[in-house]
Amino acid sequence: MTSHIGRRKFLATLGGATAAWPLAAGAQQPAMPVIGFLESRSPEAVVERLRAFRQGLKEAGHVEGVNVAIEYRWAENQVDRLPALADELARRPVAVLVATGSPQTALAVKAATTTIPVVFGVAQDPVRLGLVTSLARPGGNATGIFFLNTELTAKRLEILRELVPRAARVAVLINPRNPASMEVTTRDVEAAAQAMRLQLQILQAGTSQEINAAFASLAREPADALFVSQDGFLISRRLQLANMAARHAIPMASSSRDIAEAGGLMSYGTNITEVFRQMGGYAGRILKGAKPADLPVEQSTKLELVINAQTARMLGIDVPPTLLALADEVIE
Repeated sequence: MTSHIGRRKFLATLGGATAAWPLAAGAQQPAMPVIGFLESRSPEAVVERLRAFRQGLKEAGHVEGVNVAIEYRWAENQVDRLPALADELARRPVAVLVATGSPQTALAVKAATTTIPVVFGVAQDPVRLGLVTSLARPGGNATGIFFLNTELTAKRLEILRELVPRAARVAVLINPRNPASMEVTTRDVEAAAQAMRLQLQILQAGTSQEINAAFASLAREPADALFVSQDGFLISRRLQLANMAARHAIPMASSSRDIAEAGGLMSYGTNITEVFRQMGGYAGRILKGAKPADLPVEQSTKLELVINAQTARMLGIDVPPTLLALADEVIE
């Protein structure tokens, strides 16, 4: 009798231990949290920035493939694909959604979920865009980095004028498919041009073919310089822009160091690599339990002036020593 009861106890104990084994294994190897990462451009366009994002994550204690996984989606500059890609990521078991590349990306992700935490990086005021209630207390499921770029339009035009003092007529290239950027850039550039007594020629391009058409119109109505607005698509077409600007021998200014590195004359704007590092840090903090509603929207204030001295020589432009001294980088 005793041995029968003892055997039952042993089997019960064994059964309990067996049932506990999968739980123990699960405790040792918990499922990694997943970050859903939506970018309006292509992977090649943001290699350095992705590195910076991962660095920010690492600083917050998370390493991709070790204790966090990242699901990437790329819109390849097709803005109309963003809502579907955002919905696709929101339906997956993601712990946080990251939106980069354009305001449309952030808006698509915000529209896809009211519960999953969202980290964005935008060049327009996120309160005006409707992403957050206020910068200090976002209030909802989204927070991120607000970087100054469109607001720097007047300063960018000033530097361009300093580089090309004889400029009387400036062409401005804007993407009509990015209405938020188009509206702010047009408003700011018109005010700045009026103050500097510059004539403006507004050109629109949202596709590669339209960029070619814009330069064709420049050939018919020449301008003294070209001003490229802050826009993910235009930045992704930097090689095309640089080649066309060289062919038409027109000094080109932008907010993006990528365009200056590709052959533009100069860029002045936020250090976007730093913005991606900050976004990685915020994503890491949320993974550790921070609530987006309580994380203030950070304003990135790290600005950089990049001058392409090689392009300046090709255009016969003498860069003033004052600007060379101010530049964060001079490309030789």
